[in-house]
Amino acid sequence: MFRGLDVQAVDDLTPPGMSWDYVKRLRDIWPRKLVIKGLVTREDALLAVQHGVDGIIVSNHGGRAEDSGRASIDSLAEVAPAVAGRVPVLMDGGVRRGADVFKALALGADAVGIGRPYIWGLASFGQEGVERVLDILQSELAGNMRQAGTRSLAEINASHIVERRGV
Repeated sequence: MFRGLDVQAVDDLTPPGMSWDYVKRLRDIWPRKLVIKGLVTREDALLAVQHGVDGIIVSNHGGRAEDSGRASIDSLAEVAPAVAGRVPVLMDGGVRRGADVFKALALGADAVGIGRPYIWGLASFGQEGVERVLDILQSELAGNMRQAGTRSLAEINASHIVERRGV
């Protein structure tokens, strides 16, 4: 990406001008959907909605910009209630099984990212591998829904999550 460029003086790839004012200016000139990835706190989620974003991706990775060490699912439990359905909330990171999808939906995600599982399927068996990964996730999610007594995605909610921290 940087071939042919003198980057000796570059010590940080995070734009120093990245601020909520920048997001506002971007929103003012960009007429299409604007989704922000990497939000992990209630405060930032509220600011994102205030600045007119069309969606939020809760993620603790990507560009090494977020290094709190918190799991995306823990951040989702804070972000989704703050947004309260005003914009879609996606969760990215740590989704490996249908149970992970169920938990994310229960905590308020509208969708999840499945980066590694589909890449593993693609690397192993091409398109068939990706399709099989999706089949497995869907089957596992259906099983989790049966175990929880939910007949539809709309019935999945936070009452299906048991908090066990400090036990």
